[in-house]
Amino acid sequence: MAHFRQFISLAEAQPPFFVGVDVGGTNTKVGVVDDLGRSLSWTSISTEVEKGPKDGVARIRLAVADAIGKAGLEDKAISRIGLGTPGTMDVANGILLSPGNLPGWWNFPIRDALSDATGLPVTFANDARAATYGEFWIGRGRVLHSMVMFTLGTGVGGGIIVGDLLVEGENSAGSELGHMIIDYHDEARVCSCGQKGHLEAYASASSVIKRTEEALAGGRRSSLVARIDNGEELSPLMLDQEADRGDTLSMEIILDTARYLGIGVVSAMHTIDPQGVVIGGAMTFGQHDTATGRTFLARVQQEVAARAFPMLALRTTVDYASLGGDAGYIGAAGLARRAHLQKR
Repeated sequence: MAHFRQFISLAEAQPPFFVGVDVGGTNTKVGVVDDLGRSLSWTSISTEVEKGPKDGVARIRLAVADAIGKAGLEDKAISRIGLGTPGTMDVANGILLSPGNLPGWWNFPIRDALSDATGLPVTFANDARAATYGEFWIGRGRVLHSMVMFTLGTGVGGGIIVGDLLVEGENSAGSELGHMIIDYHDEARVCSCGQKGHLEAYASASSVIKRTEEALAGGRRSSLVARIDNGEELSPLMLDQEADRGDTLSMEIILDTARYLGIGVVSAMHTIDPQGVVIGGAMTFGQHDTATGRTFLARVQQEVAARAFPMLALRTTVDYASLGGDAGYIGAAGLARRAHLQKR
């Protein structure tokens, strides 16, 4: 089911209050949530990566102030800010290391910069891990005590939660599910990180586009051709639409993507043994609301049934996320709340 953003009034809210910030390569989302994870307000700004991290932090500060004002609160009512960013990072020290879609923001102490700008303590996390925590806190995982989440977008992100513990790893690189190896051959596809055979090279939006282009260049017939010739840009959404209209190649590419993802899901299941696996991100083909989305999920589940230990295949739920694009800022706020409760 698609997520529709809902807000509560200040009169309905339960303090304390937290701000969640979800930094993306294109847009940055900011929202205020209460102690139960319910949103009071939301805003979005262009990240404008090319202007650099200091300018970015200055505009995030203004967005935070805007969200707080829309919620009917004053700055002093906010207990803590949660910040989620993409790419490699040093979580303990609050430093962005080398985020691929934030060029020029490398080796930047973004946590402390935002804390200094807002005057509030900041909890720092990877964006996919923050989204995972959001789903675990109030989304699809709220009935689970352990879960794994795959986020499908330009790349493949991931998050692992066991109990209330978000697995970040010794070097802040834990839960990088998109970089598990699903193909060891020398001719395996190359991931965006430069290594071969990673899940991201097979199950990301970038991979969907590349594999489709290869098929069309090889002479495959498809209704996609007319749309591309008409000036439209090839995208997973286009494949979704054409698959719903009966295009064989579009559905083939989507089902192959589901098969690759299913292999990754089984690897995570055999490693973590979670109660549930959640699939989110921008590329989920309409989820339960479309025939293609339902077929995609069924194909993932079919791969799990064929490859996983029978007991795990029977007991582990595999379903779509429920918070949509809000999972990132809600999860970042949730991690801020957890840090606040732990007084750190």
